[in-house]
Amino acid sequence: MRARHALLAILIAVSSSARAQVVPAATGPGGIPVSGMLRYDLRYTQSARFYNGSAGDTQTAALSGDVTYANSNAAHPTSLTYTGGDMWTISGASYGEGVFQHLLVSQGYVRRAWSFSLKDDVYYMPQAPSGGFSGIPGIGDLPGAPSEQTILTLNTRSVNNTVSPVFTRAINHATSLSVNSSYETLRFPDGNGLDVDSVMGGAQLTRRLNALNSFSAQYMMTHISYPSYTTLTMGTQSAIFGYQRTWNRRFNTNASAGPQWVQSSESALIPSSLGLTVNASASYKSGLTTATLSYTQGASGGSGVSTQIGVHNQVLNAVVSRPYGRNVTISGLGSYIRTKGLNQAGVTNGEDGGMSVTRRLGRNYSVYANYMVTRQTTSAVLTANAVSGISQVISFGIGYTPRERHFNK
Repeated sequence: MRARHALLAILIAVSSSARAQVVPAATGPGGIPVSGMLRYDLRYTQSARFYNGSAGDTQTAALSGDVTYANSNAAHPTSLTYTGGDMWTISGASYGEGVFQHLLVSQGYVRRAWSFSLKDDVYYMPQAPSGGFSGIPGIGDLPGAPSEQTILTLNTRSVNNTVSPVFTRAINHATSLSVNSSYETLRFPDGNGLDVDSVMGGAQLTRRLNALNSFSAQYMMTHISYPSYTTLTMGTQSAIFGYQRTWNRRFNTNASAGPQWVQSSESALIPSSLGLTVNASASYKSGLTTATLSYTQGASGGSGVSTQIGVHNQVLNAVVSRPYGRNVTISGLGSYIRTKGLNQAGVTNGEDGGMSVTRRLGRNYSVYANYMVTRQTTSAVLTANAVSGISQVISFGIGYTPRERHFNK
């Protein structure tokens, strides 16, 4: 209860301090001038979750908020987003209670012919995300959900941190080269998940053919290790070729694919193999309606479940959103995830779909209702905390979103 009161005090303090900025300029520490945009919002949500089987049902409440700052310096763009809150049980079984947090910091350096960016993405979550479900009922998706956690599990608190530098250089008016890398750590404080360390590096050459078409060639390699298995490592190498086309003002597509080689230090656990990695997406915007469809497949270090070391994932996502009038917005989403162990028998399939309705109440307030249904089935041997069968979430909430604040030097 003390933690909840402390969180509420922090959110109120953020709200009060932001509202107090009535002057058009502000200065940072040491008198350094700052400029940019500050936006924040607060939410209160109540949810009912219904799990098939022995997991039981539960009713929860969550208090959350987020703050976003972005400067207006084109040469040195900086952004910071924090999302956090607390979830507690009103009645029924306790799943994923406690504080959840996400922090994304980005710093860029832009010059005439090259650019460099560095991002640090860290979050603390109460349970594994799956598809369009963040693990926090009624809150929706949080950016930065780990690609390693593809099987929905309960009571799996996780800490994930990803650092990703990217360097891009324009070779001429139509050709550019980018070099990117990342270092990711995934930890489960309660010891009921698969800890993973992953290092990725690669380079991509992009050639713009004309105003509507471009082609790319990319090489990527990863090195994956498991703190619980000190002698086991896994590596992948991929050669990926892509094509992007803008068909008209409404519709564009982006598709890339190529061979992916998998090797490990212990072939009995993760055998060497040759597969296909794919990343494809399509987006459509007509009037007020926006829709996106994406598909990815490839090998990864795990699924967040300790019995799944080295897996092949297939992920399909679809999102549609449309406002009705000035005050109502309706969104729908659906996803399919297929996870198969590289050397384990059985396949885990997860499908989910949902709808969200948001209505504005005046300039700063809104109410919303969400519904999500998830079905997870498996023929593999999973841990006891993995969700089996159908689960449903119904959420209602109220949000407060004031106008964003702009700061000038």
